[in-house]
Amino acid sequence: MNVFAGDISRLVLKRTVRADLGEVSLDSLMLQVLMELDGNKTLGQVARSLNMNMKQLRTILHRLYKLHLCETAKEAIPKLNKDFFNYLSAELSRAMGPIADVVIEDEIAEMGENQLKFPAHRAAELVDLLARQVLREERKVAFQQVMVKKLRELKS
Repeated sequence: MNVFAGDISRLVLKRTVRADLGEVSLDSLMLQVLMELDGNKTLGQVARSLNMNMKQLRTILHRLYKLHLCETAKEAIPKLNKDFFNYLSAELSRAMGPIADVVIEDEIAEMGENQLKFPAHRAAELVDLLARQVLREERKVAFQQVMVKKLRELKS
């Protein structure tokens, strides 16, 4: 699973301490980012605090993650609930018929995720992937419109 796929602005990371790590060389930006990762701030807040864009932050975080210096704060990652997936299934069924549930399961598996623990910050990515599966353009547009509205509700 790629932790840094999709919108990472709501993701929460924390520093990790490993006794077996050995010597590691960090540049000043990596050190600044590492010091901001407290397990409470979202990455959007970290980026604003450091006056850094998300692309630059993603690159630094990827390096820190590979060095095992940070990890996701599991308890702080918002998950999509069953109500969201029921709504998603109903709307996709309107757009493509009874195969919708199978398509949802397949896309979630392709993303390397699990429906029971699906991170909310990847919801828009899932909706986009599902919309690509809808063949009739007018149904695709209708599906996208209702799901954008639902995604906005998630963010508020």
